[in-house]
Amino acid sequence: MTPWVFRLIVANVAVFMLQMANPGIERYLEFVPILALRHPWTVVTYMFVHASPGHIFFNMLGLYFFGPRLELTLGSRRFLQLYFTAGIAGALLSLLTFSPTIGIVGASGAIYGVFYGYARYWPHDRILIWGILPMPVWLFVLIMTALSLFGGLNALRGQGGTTAHFAHLGGFLAGYLYFRWGARRWSSGQFRARAAPAPPRATETDLERWTRIDRTTMHPVNQEELDRVLAKATAHGPLSLTHDERAFLDRFSPA
Repeated sequence: MTPWVFRLIVANVAVFMLQMANPGIERYLEFVPILALRHPWTVVTYMFVHASPGHIFFNMLGLYFFGPRLELTLGSRRFLQLYFTAGIAGALLSLLTFSPTIGIVGASGAIYGVFYGYARYWPHDRILIWGILPMPVWLFVLIMTALSLFGGLNALRGQGGTTAHFAHLGGFLAGYLYFRWGARRWSSGQFRARAAPAPPRATETDLERWTRIDRTTMHPVNQEELDRVLAKATAHGPLSLTHDERAFLDRFSPA
């Protein structure tokens, strides 16, 4: 697991445990539109508050599966920018469907921004919905967007229940705009180069070191990436690897 994915999961779990021990603390952390000017910090803190064990479980599960590879690709700073931009946008867009006096909680907006970022880089990766239904990531994001839009429109008619569907859409929208902004400011190559420092020139010694990586301690997504990159290095030599691929291997290889 990458550093900031791990820290975000720990922070969310810690806040949830604090909620369980002291339920009253939620009112100081949730985002209540009518109190936004009095409690401006809640546009960020609401992302760490969850309504139930199931709520936090599924949000953290999404971050665990989709976050590490995206953080490795973007770099920690840009990953955090995407995460918090999507979360804040989720709070703001949810104002379209929620009463100004109802509190909004959950990391869903931020997680949906991560979903979008993952789909942008690896749209054809296949995931298992409920552990049994295979689906490419691009289709998963498309379905989730459609469900959020449907739920949001129902909420506008007073039939949306307690789910902040427009917060999910805000996360997707923020992800889209974040990458559009990045694409305008830098070329794709420059964007990737700025996301992580370039490792030193690879050698055959590096290849031997990389083959000693203990894959049993790695996330399944990282295991797949390890197999792909090592196969490329073995077939075409270590100099064939990109800067991002070498940085990935160096991150997990023994000293």
